[in-house]
Amino acid sequence: MDLDTLLRLTTEQGASDLHLKPTRPPLIRVNGRLRAVEEYAPLGPEDVERMVLGILNPPQLQRLKEHLSVDLGYGVRGLARFRGNIYMQRGTLAAAFRLIPYKILALEDLDLPETLLDFTKLPMGLVLVTGPTGSGKSTTLAALIRHVSEQQQVHVLTIEDPIEFLFSDDQASISQREVGTDTVSFTEALRNGMRQDPDVIMVGEMRDPETVSTVITAAETGHLVFSTLHTNSATQTIDRILDTFPANQQKQIKAQLAQVLRGVVSMKLVERKDGAGRVAALEILKSSPKISDLIEKGETAALLEEVESSVAHFRMQSMNQSLLALLVHGTITYGEAKRHSPDPEDLSLKLRKMFPMIEEQGDDMSPSTADFSQIVELQQYRRLYEEQDEKTSIQLKERDDRVRDLEKALAQREEKFAEMSTQMREMVAEQDKLKADYQRLRQEAQEKIDKLMERIKKLNQRIVGNGSGSGEVGKKSGIFRKA
Repeated sequence: MDLDTLLRLTTEQGASDLHLKPTRPPLIRVNGRLRAVEEYAPLGPEDVERMVLGILNPPQLQRLKEHLSVDLGYGVRGLARFRGNIYMQRGTLAAAFRLIPYKILALEDLDLPETLLDFTKLPMGLVLVTGPTGSGKSTTLAALIRHVSEQQQVHVLTIEDPIEFLFSDDQASISQREVGTDTVSFTEALRNGMRQDPDVIMVGEMRDPETVSTVITAAETGHLVFSTLHTNSATQTIDRILDTFPANQQKQIKAQLAQVLRGVVSMKLVERKDGAGRVAALEILKSSPKISDLIEKGETAALLEEVESSVAHFRMQSMNQSLLALLVHGTITYGEAKRHSPDPEDLSLKLRKMFPMIEEQGDDMSPSTADFSQIVELQQYRRLYEEQDEKTSIQLKERDDRVRDLEKALAQREEKFAEMSTQMREMVAEQDKLKADYQRLRQEAQEKIDKLMERIKKLNQRIVGNGSGSGEVGKKSGIFRKA
């Protein structure tokens, strides 16, 4: 057997991981559970050594010798990429390979909340995707970077160990740097990255205090930074970052983190009820004035309560709220929800408020056909429903009456408006008639004036003409003549 054949089998079986160790057949992880590939015999130390040493380049081989472990990326042409770790155990070589598909899925394909896309629109700040190994952190981060690449004309710089998903340029230009191949370390790559004009930076993992400090600085200087941590909740994430620094720096780091942190997404993969794979349950913390204030004061214990009370306004949610949503939609079972809950008692309380008999029913949320108490309970629900239905009917009738009153008032206003329009037209017509009469009378008056003036002119001419004749005639014709 050879490594490529086993990796191909891993992909065909829908597995996420392949494990190789002596004395056991190859192991693959399907839906979170390891199982042996029975058609293969147990591996010997020489089998594992032959398969894994052949894919290492000289620097990787040297690192394996020095550190007894090495991370690497390995691709099978036409199949997929794999993130591998080769390590020593009980004096022999062993290896684990994680499947990294060539195709990067979109957020909706992963059945993740659309609110995560809000993080891609931020101009700057720090966004962390956290969770245990195999919880989907890298896949979610890749989906976010893909969305940035499709929607924004920016420069995206990724720093990974090793490179997992291969991004292609779209609207954005993406530069991928691998620790050990393209750069010495995360910290060195981040320092150099400041001179490479990035808009968005993705750091594969914040592993040490120096990297954490440099990431926070990058977010402070106007970059949008995405990264991951192996923590199980938003509260634990904040505490982990703060605990990375000594006591004399705590106040400064709290202030910096409160200013730059924009969100924490904590993930777990939960088995679906129908057995068709797993689905992500997510705790989502977003930056808000209250969240920033709690971080700056170091009151991380109060973060969970603030997250659960900010669902409507900021679209945050706790892990229990996410599990509850999956349960209500019938995506997962009650037992699976309790198994993955960080606080099963709190989850149970929340569930009992919605489904009073769920504790007795277990995974089956439907009532038993042999339980008469369920019939009584259903009758109570029916009575409550009928009361609510009656209230709703009354409210609807009141609204219908109000609508009719408004329609009647509107009709009256329209009728009044029509009357006013008619009166307006009559007044305009009367005004036009008065204007026409005025013009006619003015013209007639002018004609009479013109005739009178003409007559006066003729009389004056006659008077003047008579005055210029013989004296006798003039005397007789004068107005003030003597008798």
